[in-house]
Amino acid sequence: MNAPLRLFGKSERAAAPAAISVCALAMALAGCAATPFGAAPVDPASAAARAVIEGARADRTYPRFSDIPKTPTDVRAPRAWAAAVSDVEAARAELYAATAPETWTLEDTEAFAARARAAATPPAPVTPASGAEAFASDARERATPPPPPSR
Repeated sequence: MNAPLRLFGKSERAAAPAAISVCALAMALAGCAATPFGAAPVDPASAAARAVIEGARADRTYPRFSDIPKTPTDVRAPRAWAAAVSDVEAARAELYAATAPETWTLEDTEAFAARARAAATPPAPVTPASGAEAFASDARERATPPPPPSR
């Protein structure tokens, strides 16, 4: 909507910053009313009550920086990773170059087709004794034509 600003009086434009200030102050005061760091009551009948109370104890042991494991020594160095990536990219470029559309042609297709026909064995002829053919011939013998349509 592209309404001209002259339709709106000066009082509405002046009230907007005041309304924003009042809302910001209300949100700030509402945030102070309840703190998320306070102790919340735990229902003792709950299934997780013992785990919640145990997790909230202040006198338990916490991990230290010395508990962080040492850096492994059998990990590939960043330069070795870079070399491996370069090898993969080179292999990809070689594959693309070897399989580009202009790298192959169809030649001597008739000889290939003749060899394929000679190597192919024709299927066995279907005999009337086969199950499907016997079923079809039996069905043809028992079939009766439908009655002519009545007018």
